[in-house]
Amino acid sequence: MKVTLPDGSGLDLPDGASGLDAAAAVGPRLAKAAVAVQVNGEVRDLRLPVREGETLRIITDRDPEALAVLRHSTAHVMAQAVLHLWPGTKIAIGPAIADGFYYDFELPEPIGPDDLERIEAEMRRILATPAEFVREDGVDKTALLERFRSEHQPYKVELAQGLPDGDISLYRNDDFEDLCRGPHLQTTAPIKAFKLLSQAGAYWRGDSSNTMLTRIYGTAFFKQADLDEHLRLLEEARRRDHRRIGRELDLFHTSEVAPGAPFWHPRGMVIWNELTRLWRELNRDWGYREVRTPIIYSVDIWRRSGHWDKYRENMFFTEKDERPLGVKPMNCPGHVEIYTADRRSYRDLPMRLAEQGLVHRDEPSGALHGLLRVIHITQDDAHIFCTDDQVEDEVIGCLELARHIYGIFDLPVRLELSTRPENRIGDDALWDRAEGALANALARAGEAYDLNEGDGAFYGPKIDLHMTDSVGRSWQMGTVQLDYQMPERFDMVYTGDDNAEHRPAMVHRALFGAFERFIGILIEHYAGAFPLWLAPVQAIVLPVADRHDEYATGVADDLVAAGLRAEPDLRTESVGKKIAEAEHQRIPCILVVGDKEVEAGAVSLRRRDEGNLGARPLAELRDELVAEAEQRR
Repeated sequence: MKVTLPDGSGLDLPDGASGLDAAAAVGPRLAKAAVAVQVNGEVRDLRLPVREGETLRIITDRDPEALAVLRHSTAHVMAQAVLHLWPGTKIAIGPAIADGFYYDFELPEPIGPDDLERIEAEMRRILATPAEFVREDGVDKTALLERFRSEHQPYKVELAQGLPDGDISLYRNDDFEDLCRGPHLQTTAPIKAFKLLSQAGAYWRGDSSNTMLTRIYGTAFFKQADLDEHLRLLEEARRRDHRRIGRELDLFHTSEVAPGAPFWHPRGMVIWNELTRLWRELNRDWGYREVRTPIIYSVDIWRRSGHWDKYRENMFFTEKDERPLGVKPMNCPGHVEIYTADRRSYRDLPMRLAEQGLVHRDEPSGALHGLLRVIHITQDDAHIFCTDDQVEDEVIGCLELARHIYGIFDLPVRLELSTRPENRIGDDALWDRAEGALANALARAGEAYDLNEGDGAFYGPKIDLHMTDSVGRSWQMGTVQLDYQMPERFDMVYTGDDNAEHRPAMVHRALFGAFERFIGILIEHYAGAFPLWLAPVQAIVLPVADRHDEYATGVADDLVAAGLRAEPDLRTESVGKKIAEAEHQRIPCILVVGDKEVEAGAVSLRRRDEGNLGARPLAELRDELVAEAEQRR
């Protein structure tokens, strides 16, 4: 048989040849370095046979896809170690995840953080003697169920029961065997650089009515240097945790009296209001008009929009005069209601409506996380109603606005085009049209993007915008979605230049995403050291002695009158202590005033990132700070 290599060349192989055979046919060095094989875009185990006409790419440890294989294999070794240390443990699932792996266990006794070191030590003892990963296909289901029952492994019984006969595979390494599709390494030899990170509770299958299991998280890399760098970044991420910094800087807090809904303190509201001011300016400059819509609607509107079928389980409900009402999880139908409140002409289009819209989603309690995962969500939502001919230009405008916003915060952007999901509404012809329009807009804008097949919204394809923060973490933030379904469902029309009625297209657009989440990300991106324009306190004035209090107060008043956020610190503490506390609060400008400064009408300036810059005339510094804040530098 013949298969195709990535460069387009053909490779002749005997019938029944595996991915590893294909690697060996290319060369012995490639076979030795091979970790897995990508067949027609799907990563598979090297042990599996390849077929006539397939396109193959051999994956080595230099390819990013290889990490998932390494981590999945390391998870199996971890499970093996846990079974050695706690015989009678019931094992559940152990997949690779974005930055590592985890395994779920029902342990015979509780374990703590110190036990992770015991597990690691046992893993290293196991790995001292490399073992082959052996794959067994076509396992008899009846015999396997009998075996799992005899071994008192109820979770494996449940998983095996859900698999079709003849499509069951097992992997064995040394004395450990698990139900698994793979792929896995050839042997345990490459597993050297790994670390167990944490443990947590996790309900079996994510259902709170099921048993609470112990989930152990870990990570693994092919090189120790890569693991060391990852651990350094994890430690940096912990240092930047927005919940801790939020308390330190008195920005917000969360409470069980209102789960999933932060309480914003005065300093936190400064950040919120500065972002709102930026949002309003940009919406104005890009031709949007601000609206406000209700929070509670008749459930009929959610049935009509399609959200009832898709989001009902995550909505909050109430009633009025025995009429069922739903708290909105999305702003879209409200903006549709504004559009349909009057007759529309082609001259009205594009119609761009923007709202700082409050929505609520009933997130699982265990998923709530500070500002990053909340129930009470304030979106920078916008909807554009336009003609078909205007769609591509409007999408390009959204992308330009997104790049402008993220550039202000020095956040690089990666784009992803998500296509039709399996669970969707509307016919394929409309989906074809929508996906083609987004792809054309990306091409015209000269934007590179990744294709994320099957991850579109239930009503239309979308372009997701992923930002990378200062410690290298990727966040899915903005989204631009094209929707032909909702205009159909709500019978939206406009009168064309031919005096006939036409159906508009609808573009859904959120670029900050949720204000709560965006601020949480910014806190961690800046580690609380906000740029001057966004800092809750931009300047603090420290008198050297009591006799300088009046001058310090006047300096602060002068700055406030110019539109800056400044405060005097008149406490009877030493200047050194006040400076240390101001630096801990990440205040951009510390102004020290003593006899010389009073006499000269000046201040002694310390900048957060530059240290002591010496004496400056107050008027000169004030004008510089005003310009810096206005330009959002």
